[in-house]
Amino acid sequence: MAITQAIANAFKKQLLEGDANFKSSGGDVFKLALYSSSATLNSTTTAYATNPGGGSNTEVSNTGQYTAGGSALTGQSTNIGTGTGKGVAFVDFADLSFTGVTLTARGALIYNTSSATTNAAVAILDFGSDKTATSGTFTIQFPAATTSAAILRISG
Repeated sequence: MAITQAIANAFKKQLLEGDANFKSSGGDVFKLALYSSSATLNSTTTAYATNPGGGSNTEVSNTGQYTAGGSALTGQSTNIGTGTGKGVAFVDFADLSFTGVTLTARGALIYNTSSATTNAAVAILDFGSDKTATSGTFTIQFPAATTSAAILRISG
């Protein structure tokens, strides 16, 4: 089992079919779910599942504020770069925290709950190693909203 950071192939198709709306007001609802190192997530992941790749207990267990399926991402905004980043479109989300949790996660899945393809995969995040919170707060801190760092970027 492995988690490989990627933009989901299915998401690329969704973009071409007009099935992803990142507007800050009235746009789709995107969620983030956490997974253990026994999950299999990569560019071929098509949708949210509790046990992608057929493993057992691959989504982290309910604890504190974390429940199956994760939580909705908020504060989404889109922009297009200028200067050296001219022509690069990007999306940003507010950081997401789960409080009162005891969990270990190796990665995450961002998925679209509003798409025509139910719970369609958008992006797979690999944390690089297991990250743990014990009776505390587990925070997903998104990179800067720039043309070279934003979590989702499209360039020509």
